[in-house]
Amino acid sequence: MTKVIAVDGPSGAGKSSVSRIVGEKMGFLHVDSGALYRIITWQCLENGVDMESPDAICAFSETVAIECRPEGGRIAYYVGGEAPGERIRTPEINLNASKVAREKPVRDRVTALLRGMTQYGDLVVEGRDITTAVFPDSPARFYLTASAEARARRRQKEEVDKGIANQTTEAVKASLLARDEIDSTRKYAPLKKADGAVEIDSSDLSLDEVVGIVMDALPSEWKALS
Repeated sequence: MTKVIAVDGPSGAGKSSVSRIVGEKMGFLHVDSGALYRIITWQCLENGVDMESPDAICAFSETVAIECRPEGGRIAYYVGGEAPGERIRTPEINLNASKVAREKPVRDRVTALLRGMTQYGDLVVEGRDITTAVFPDSPARFYLTASAEARARRRQKEEVDKGIANQTTEAVKASLLARDEIDSTRKYAPLKKADGAVEIDSSDLSLDEVVGIVMDALPSEWKALS
């Protein structure tokens, strides 16, 4: 049976970095579920979809063809044969992604895509409803969190490193908190800590320390096979 490490948490908590490293150590494919919502958001914006109309978003989302390929230790996404790259990591995408992600038909489609990825092998999947809705039966479920200040500093540094920064740390923090509010209060699959998930506050922990906690908490039989 395919093994899945499920990692949830708010933006900037370290999900991506931790998931990539754990995937490398375990030989699991890294899956960024948030990128799927970002791709749909990107395509909505590119095609002039009314972002205040749930019906328009849902109808258009069904037309977005996303190809998933196992590639370089991860599941890579392509639209029209092209990788989206940093075009789905801009502040505009950040601002609009929650409008897309809150819609049940969109979430249902993304959930189906994620579950279908088990055909490619063992996975470490990061997101906001992976432990609660997508893979709730996984024996390896984690909830990563951190203070708003720590998360804002990390996200702003990421944007600087990628050359897309145009916000102050305070502006990034405000954006993160707004996204937290939307994600944790949405009707369908809200962001929350799943019962039984291991919670890790990474505010004052190094990346290596968080990875170590995750690795130690994995089922012993999984580690024996890695």
